[in-house]
Amino acid sequence: MFPSIKNTKIFLCRQPTDMRKSYDTLAALASSELEEDPLSGALFVFLNRPRNRVKILYYESGGFCLWMKRLEAGSFPLPLGEGRKQEINAVHLAMLLDGLKIVKMKRFSRRSD
Repeated sequence: MFPSIKNTKIFLCRQPTDMRKSYDTLAALASSELEEDPLSGALFVFLNRPRNRVKILYYESGGFCLWMKRLEAGSFPLPLGEGRKQEINAVHLAMLLDGLKIVKMKRFSRRSD
């Protein structure tokens, strides 16, 4: 079961990751490359080089969970950004998993009458 991610930190690893890696190796990658605590409850998103596979690692009480999605055609769009890691929010993660390109958007304030 995928966790509720409304107030969860989500870190995207912008460098391609070997999808043969499993729980322990991805947790070590989150610690060494992303410089984040893999036991913090945050979600760590990893993509392969052609970006047709994604793995999401997170820690729940009792152990690590690993979620994976493979596309039969196309690729996951990489959000704009620099560096090895990028913090994204739940909306950006949902857009990435749905194949929507994340571009710079502006939220307009609503008028209160």
